[in-house]
Amino acid sequence: MKLPINSTDQQLLGRRHFLRRCGMGLGALGLGEVFSAEGAASQPHFPGTAKRVIHFFLNGGPSHVDTFDPKPALQTHAGRELPGGKFRTERKTGAAFPSPFKFQAHGQSGIEVSSIFPRVAEHVDEIAVIRSMKAKLPNHEPSLMLMNCGDAILSRPSVGSWVTYGLGTENANLPSFIAMSPGGYPIKGAHNWQAGFLPGTFQGTFIDSKHEQVEQLIEHIRNSGQSLGGQRAQLDFLQGLNRGHLAARGGRDDQLRARIQSFELAYRMQMDATDAFDLDREPAYFRDLYGRGVHGRQTLIARRLLERGVRYVQLWHGAGQPWDNHDKIEENHRKLAGELDQPVGALLTDLKQRGMLEDTLVIFGGEFGRTPTVELNGSGKSRLGRDHNPYGFTVWMAGGGIKGGTVHGATDEFGFEAVESVVGAHDLHATILHLLGFNHEKFTYRYAGRDFRLTDVAGEVIREVVL
Repeated sequence: MKLPINSTDQQLLGRRHFLRRCGMGLGALGLGEVFSAEGAASQPHFPGTAKRVIHFFLNGGPSHVDTFDPKPALQTHAGRELPGGKFRTERKTGAAFPSPFKFQAHGQSGIEVSSIFPRVAEHVDEIAVIRSMKAKLPNHEPSLMLMNCGDAILSRPSVGSWVTYGLGTENANLPSFIAMSPGGYPIKGAHNWQAGFLPGTFQGTFIDSKHEQVEQLIEHIRNSGQSLGGQRAQLDFLQGLNRGHLAARGGRDDQLRARIQSFELAYRMQMDATDAFDLDREPAYFRDLYGRGVHGRQTLIARRLLERGVRYVQLWHGAGQPWDNHDKIEENHRKLAGELDQPVGALLTDLKQRGMLEDTLVIFGGEFGRTPTVELNGSGKSRLGRDHNPYGFTVWMAGGGIKGGTVHGATDEFGFEAVESVVGAHDLHATILHLLGFNHEKFTYRYAGRDFRLTDVAGEVIREVVL
């Protein structure tokens, strides 16, 4: 579909123009310090193919055998125990449980995709499907931390924080890392986008995207009792006190520095954020393309944020763990996929039309997969759902230097365990950093006497999925 794009769609507010228009005086001088502190900690090691990332996180764990990893052998063994002994599962499971959804080959690559993702399937030739992901534990909390922060146990900075620490910001008037989740926090809350031991300014900014009005999306975005000029004068006075306090301590108080930066950012956001989050500025056909539901809205907002220089946007499906379907998987997965399929397909179409897909990395997946066997209740009766499965699952990526129309790795014939070209979280993170221009082994931050990196002491770039 050819998308008409008005020239005004890409007229973004420049930082210098913003300062001139607002007449901030000393505020502009302060902004120089803030921008420097928020800027890149180091230049990329080499030219990256991606400049920004949008990560769809299907929290709860989608079933790979019902979405992007077809397993016809499950139909052959339907209703019977799988050969090879009892598989290890967290809860009691029973016989082989074939997918209730049909798979069909799409595109020139012929990659098979479930019928619950027809819009995404139209873009399969631009997608690399990694069917051999493997986590470490069958629990949500450690698996979320592993996928988002590179460690299942210890508190570490999130991927988005590492990316923004390394690349800095392209727009000093917006947060460089934003996490959106309609209805509230996912399991583990803000730990999923924490800055950890990195400076606090690199932590993700949370937005509850269930709201439609800018004033509800971002609390206190407008000050009804004071003009911008009055706010600027008040902030300059406060920042002068804070900078004096910081200077008296040799400038080594990272928490205070982060607070100074957050005050400045909050003030600047009153202009740019109001514009970025206001979908009334989008033509009706774009809002219809993405869909008028909450996921359509938050995905369209994400595209507007990426346009305006936000480096990393993470879109969660919703509060808690929506994809944790231990029962009624046909009903629940159909509903959840239906909420995402149109917005994700629209985003890929939109980014490609704007020339942004080539340098925007799109990631889609959850913290683990689900069992190919049916989960049983306490009395041994089928719940028509699937248990957690960290031993094998699927994540796909597109754009930003990804080799489209690619399938990497495989699970066994039933989809229980990754057996070919196994990919761990560190490998995925190493690949993300590589696409952004970083050698993951050399991209470090010194803390507590040692040099830390996102990939700890492991990880290899998945060369087969990059151009």
